[in-house]
Amino acid sequence: MSPASHLIAIDWGTSSLRAALMDRDGAILDRLQSGDGVMAMLGRDYAERFESLFGPWLDRHPTATVLASGMVGSRQGWREAPYVACPASFEDLARGIAYIDVEGRGRIGLVPGLVSDQAGPAPDVIRGEEVQVFGGLRLNGQASGVFVLPGTHSKWVVVEEGKIARFHTFMTGELYGLLKRHSILGKLMPEDSEPPFAPAAFEAGSRLALSDETGALLHRLFSVRTTGLFHRFTSEDLPSYLSGLLIGEEVREAKALIGGHAPGPIQLICREDLARSYRLCLQAGGIDSAWIDDAAFLGLFDIARRNALIA
Repeated sequence: MSPASHLIAIDWGTSSLRAALMDRDGAILDRLQSGDGVMAMLGRDYAERFESLFGPWLDRHPTATVLASGMVGSRQGWREAPYVACPASFEDLARGIAYIDVEGRGRIGLVPGLVSDQAGPAPDVIRGEEVQVFGGLRLNGQASGVFVLPGTHSKWVVVEEGKIARFHTFMTGELYGLLKRHSILGKLMPEDSEPPFAPAAFEAGSRLALSDETGALLHRLFSVRTTGLFHRFTSEDLPSYLSGLLIGEEVREAKALIGGHAPGPIQLICREDLARSYRLCLQAGGIDSAWIDDAAFLGLFDIARRNALIA
């Protein structure tokens, strides 16, 4: 892929995709969003959908570099871009890019994910979040630090001297959904809606989890039911209490696994509502934090720029 004057940056995930048309300075000229995530693409033709979505941009900028990150590069996606082992830099990611030739449109680069502790007892992987982290580094001018990407599977990423050194995944969001919808803990909660966030209940749950240095989540979880039975919290408060317990446990475990971090606040990359919850919990644990709304496009741009894919 030769240097180009424009970049089409695509964050192509499991349930949706987002894209930006960027110029050589990183300015976003146009955006699009679609529900055509990897799960929605099962049995469909990726090349046809790519043309439908991005043909108009490529008609205007036929030599644009195209980079896509996320689950589109997984085994379930368009083509697998094999994982790159940590520690990994911008340049390591670029060397692992897998290319797809699309007739009449040139090549599309699929950014690989990363694997941490591959030979260990519990190997870990990320795909898509690594680009957000590199975008966060560029945004903040950092070379080291800890980045947290909350979600269904939260990621705690340790960066050292411009390289992703290691990371840890926590199934916090998925466990919340399973317990709320499919366990006895959810029986006292509203069935058909997610109630407003209840800060006092959330903080009570997070402080309880953080206060137990040895960890007793399986025991503490039952308090979601008992605090409801004895009217310490209303049914509308209980989802926030459960969330606090789980995020508090995530923070407690992450602190133990990371064993300290680089100077400066932890950088949260997520939606504003998730940032609010995590910042409250981190504050309860004596940890400073800052919030980055989104850094995927910046990360893809920097991968292209640092590796002479855009000039």
